[in-house]
Parts: sequence; structure tokens; C-alpha cells
Amino acid sequence: MENIITINKLTKVYGESMVLDIPELNFRTGESVGVVGNNGAGKTTLFRLILDLIEPSGGSVKSKGIDVRETEEWKNYTGSFLDESFLIDYLSPDEYFDFIARLSQLSREEVSDFLLQMESIFKGEVIGHKKLIRDLSKGNQKKVGTAAALMTKPEILVLDEPFANLDPSTQFQLRDLLKRLDNDTDTTMIISSHDLVHVAEFCQRIIILDKGKVVKDIMSGENTLNELKDFFIREIREELNIEENDS
Repeated sequence: MENIITINKLTKVYGESMVLDIPELNFRTGESVGVVGNNGAGKTTLFRLILDLIEPSGGSVKSKGIDVRETEEWKNYTGSFLDESFLIDYLSPDEYFDFIARLSQLSREEVSDFLLQMESIFKGEVIGHKKLIRDLSKGNQKKVGTAAALMTKPEILVLDEPFANLDPSTQFQLRDLLKRLDNDTDTTMIISSHDLVHVAEFCQRIIILDKGKVVKDIMSGENTLNELKDFFIREIREELNIEENDS
């Protein structure tokens, strides 16, 4: 598989703090990648750099060989949802989906078919109401943003914590939807999550970030979940030892 995203000597510094330092990292066409790590590990910073939402302190992110800062062409084949700031909160979900459809030149039939597939996830709470996006629950806002990213049938899909704020049954439905997307298309999925079970079950590859650095980059297998659990258990033990020594 060819690399669709290439990262080279990528750094981000805030003040005197290095929050991201990745010498080299590639994402291959059609693979699903789970990015995991504790709060502050650099996951969202990495995603914001991939999407050219913030300027790197050094290095580059290239999409199909072209620096994302030099062109907006990559936006035509990239779908993403990081947080509520991606939404137009004074629109209703129906109006927002119509807006995304016009931008992506999708037909009404394509949009209707897609939203029908999403209805089991929406659970009758999103489509067909006059409620504005800003008045929806956090969970339903998450559903709207994730659905909009998926609706465009992107070559690259970037989702930050897509399972957060969702009830358990919806989490499993979304996981299965992403798994089908992974099996049936060549979409490159880059997904962060604190839910190790969901990530380990459908992502082909797992990247662990810690203090802004890639500390593990592994292909998924039968023991992936246990390997992830062992890593974070060791992290906890090391923190406890530090606290005990400090005391």
C-alpha cells in the first residue's frame, strides 16, 4: 500500500513546552489506524496539524505528497470531525446536511440513502426536527458531526474521540459502521479514542502517543488489547512509584 499521509520531523511547541515531536510517521492508503494515549499525549494536536488547523513549529504533513499548508486540494477528499467547532450550530441537522451535500455535490437521493443508513444511530433524535444543532445534546452533536464526515465518502477520515458522549448501544453501532467502511472501501481512517476495546477490535494498526512522542506503532492481532492494557497499567504503576518516591 502507498502512503497517503506522510509526516516528517513534525513538532509543535507552546511556550517552552514541546507538545508533539514526531520524526517520521506514515499512514497508508486504505488502512484503519487507532491513535491512543492519555490526556495531553498529543492526539488532538496531531490531528489538528494533519488538518492544517494549527501551524507546526517544525516539519511537515503531506497529503498525497503535497504539504497541506501549500494547497487546499486535500480537503476535497478528506472528511473529519474533531469537536463541536466543526459544526454550524445555528443550523438544524437537516439544514447542515443539506449544506454539506451542496459543498460535496451530492444528490438528494445520495443524501437520503445515507441518512436512512444512519437512522439506527440517530434514533429518531436528529433528523426531521426543528431543533438547532447548538440545542442538541453533546452525544447528538457528535452524531451530526461524524455523519457529516462520513457522508462525503472521503478517501481520508479523521475522527477525534468518535465514541465519546454516546450511549453504549450507539457506540457499538458506530463501531460496526466504521468496521464495514474499513472492509468495503479504501478509506484511510485515523481515529483517536480512549476506548481501547473499540479501537483494538476494528483498527488494523495502533499508535500509542505519550508526551507527544510515538512510543508504540503496532499491527493489530489477537493480543493487541492485552498489550494496550499492559502498557497503560505500567504507566499507572510508574506514576504511583514517582509519587511514593516524592513523598
